[in-house]
Amino acid sequence: MTQKNVSKYTDEERFAFAESIEKKLKSFALRSIDVYKSLPSNDFVAQHTGKQLVRSSTSSAVNYRAVRRARSQNEFYSKISIVIEELDESIYWLEMFTDLHYFTIEKLSKLVADGNEILAILAKSRKNINKN
Repeated sequence: MTQKNVSKYTDEERFAFAESIEKKLKSFALRSIDVYKSLPSNDFVAQHTGKQLVRSSTSSAVNYRAVRRARSQNEFYSKISIVIEELDESIYWLEMFTDLHYFTIEKLSKLVADGNEILAILAKSRKNINKN
């Protein structure tokens, strides 16, 4: 007899958790777009790295929607790994903006902290998956 995975959370709790993560990722993406918009438009490096930030932050948000539709644990694991990778890349670009002196650390610290918080939550979710 195979043992069925039993969650200690109700369907409603899992839904509410997923909704909150999706909202956090969307907010992170929108705030990242605002960072891009405030970069100098005539600076190639600023525009190039800014577009990378927009791409990775929006990708993490939209790919989380795919996570929520995963048909199996293996598919969930694969898709959440993509979200984690894209979110980590977004945080990297934000750090680059301070290294390149486009923004002070203080200006981006809340956004970076929020990204790291979401990243930790998603990494823990991925770790808790019982892969077959």
